[in-house]
Amino acid sequence: MSSDIDDLSPEQRRARGLAKMGEVYGWEVTDGPGAHFATTVDHLFADIWSRPELTIRDRRLLLLGALTAQGLHDVSEIQVSAALRNGELTEEQLREIAIFLCHYTGWAAGTKFNDVVGKVAAAEQKAAARAARSAEK
Repeated sequence: MSSDIDDLSPEQRRARGLAKMGEVYGWEVTDGPGAHFATTVDHLFADIWSRPELTIRDRRLLLLGALTAQGLHDVSEIQVSAALRNGELTEEQLREIAIFLCHYTGWAAGTKFNDVVGKVAAAEQKAAARAARSAEK
């Protein structure tokens, strides 16, 4: 990867990080306070998620596996929701990932991930139905 990030001003780096974070999660991200937020936006999203060698989908797949292996299912909900909303993965693909992860992260962890997929998919479907009803009015 080129070191173009090194050539950015702090303001440009923040803007790049906020834009990438919004792209990753599928919602508008506004600037926030504190060192933790700054590191998240300026390093994780401006640097790491912006590297060209992997797609957002590639990174999301890796992250879902890592989160499941660590039992971080609440964070998985955010990632599953973003993957569905951004059209990166379908519910069927996510359920296939759950089956695969059962064999590498343990049956309980993979099953819990499958439960997360079901919960998030149902919520996304309800939200889409509400939006469709609102658009009809």
